[in-house]
Amino acid sequence: MYGNDSSEVYDLLHRARGKDFEAEADEVARLIAARLPAASSLLDVACGTGAHLVRFAERYQHVAGLELSEPMLALARSRLPEVTFHQGDMRTFRLGRRFDAAVCLFGSIGYVDGPEGLGATLERFAEHLTPGGVLVVEPWWTPEAFTPGHVAADVVTVDGTRIARVSHASLDGTASLMNVHYVIAHEETGVRHFSEEHRCQLFTREQYDDAFTSAGFAVERLASPLSHRGLLVGVRK
Repeated sequence: MYGNDSSEVYDLLHRARGKDFEAEADEVARLIAARLPAASSLLDVACGTGAHLVRFAERYQHVAGLELSEPMLALARSRLPEVTFHQGDMRTFRLGRRFDAAVCLFGSIGYVDGPEGLGATLERFAEHLTPGGVLVVEPWWTPEAFTPGHVAADVVTVDGTRIARVSHASLDGTASLMNVHYVIAHEETGVRHFSEEHRCQLFTREQYDDAFTSAGFAVERLASPLSHRGLLVGVRK
């Protein structure tokens, strides 16, 4: 869960580190169009601050977002006041309507707790897609690809604010545990520090495939410029 502090710097930090939300949304839309050219509606699950949805809203007649973190939702709503956003858990949400496409990006699927949580999440996705609807998921790391002890560090400057982020990754059972510390410095507001922990499940390729198949999807695993982890693309049968 992202709190108030990290939500405020989330987009600034990731853009400064090279993340291109618009290019990512374009690539996902291309994959959707290749499988369902007439797609006109899209649901972004774990939509964060709505950065991808800004682009999706230009391409689809109707878009909506689902997010568990209230601070992230507040930013998304301020950015896209005309879009409907829902506060909810991806394992249990029920919106009462279907979409032509759904996405879950940036490894957010890893926040579900174990194979049962993954299965429940894929069932919710299927429930909210029309027959032939397309689901695009950017998975989290698999157990064999995860590197315990990995340390990352970045310092970026955006509009006079300097942001330092350091993280350490460890193994916690069948999950990764990432401890993240931030230091933010500004000439007027001074220096502040906060930290967060993010626990994400390390699902195997077989667990992803089983969850997609059990939920009624034909699934493909694709290499992608978006992520070293690739993408999972499912079409609802």
